[in-house]
Amino acid sequence: MFSLLMQVLIWDVETQPNRHAVLGASTSRPDLILTGHKDNAEFALAMSPTEPFVLSGGKDRYVVLWSIQDHISTLAADPGSAKSPGSAGTNNKQSSKAAGGNDKTGDSPSIEPRGVYLGHGDTVEDVTFCPSSAQEFCSVGDDSCLILWDARTGSSPAIKVEKAHHADLHCVDWNPHDVNLILTGSADNTVRMFDRRNLTSGGVGSPVHTFEGHNAAVLCVQWSPDKSSVFGSSAEDGILNIWDHEKIGRKIETVGSKVPNSPPGLFFRHAGHRDKVVDFHWNSSDPWTIVSVSDDGESTGGGGTLQIWRMIDLIYRPEEEVLAELDKFKSHILSCTS
Repeated sequence: MFSLLMQVLIWDVETQPNRHAVLGASTSRPDLILTGHKDNAEFALAMSPTEPFVLSGGKDRYVVLWSIQDHISTLAADPGSAKSPGSAGTNNKQSSKAAGGNDKTGDSPSIEPRGVYLGHGDTVEDVTFCPSSAQEFCSVGDDSCLILWDARTGSSPAIKVEKAHHADLHCVDWNPHDVNLILTGSADNTVRMFDRRNLTSGGVGSPVHTFEGHNAAVLCVQWSPDKSSVFGSSAEDGILNIWDHEKIGRKIETVGSKVPNSPPGLFFRHAGHRDKVVDFHWNSSDPWTIVSVSDDGESTGGGGTLQIWRMIDLIYRPEEEVLAELDKFKSHILSCTS
């Protein structure tokens, strides 16, 4: 799945000629094109974890919703209507790869949106689905707004927080373990956590907590797939912070997890990048492993840097387990220092 200008392109990796030893196959084209945007849609893109629904936002201020099932239904009704081999999206094997500048999309089938949602006053920077419903989603944009939508009730915002931050909003993520908690990151250098049960339309948003640990605009936020209270944030300051909101207000931090002079909730800081960290993801199969990408183009002479890293487990394990393990080495340490 990839957003290109005014179109969203969908690939099924099993139908792509460059995935097979096909003689003469030199180009890749998408299996499906999603139309509906009126201007570039470069930043905001999401796929529902529960149904084959795709969501996008763009410079046209639109939030656009598609169902890949619509394409499958068209194929069932008229098998000759599609020119692309295979079906797109039926088995969730879409690839997150851009096809490149020489791609040909003219022969690919296309579908129109299920809905177009207009409520933002400026570019939509990020979108995300509610983890439990493909009909509920939220969006953030350069108008400083956080908007919650419900496709079942129409195309108007369900809730529109007009001043969720003091500057543009760049990113949003919905907690997969607690569907009431939503994270936002902003050009005001902060991450905010909202409880949707407390949100009302208009005025200034009332976050559960504001996390202040970056010195530049926050570009990406993402909840941990393993623990409901843990999330990460990355920013233009080149730092990726790991937070645990359950630690806020506690007098005793977990052994090894206290960053010196750190703001509440911050327990790890990854400073291995040389420029702004534009994106990162937790590994869902190995939850404390993270892949992060920085925009090092100027300092490295072109391109960026991808890092795969993991913090030592003494940082995030329960305190009693860490103390018990360290106690095993107590006699050895004392004998070396005596």
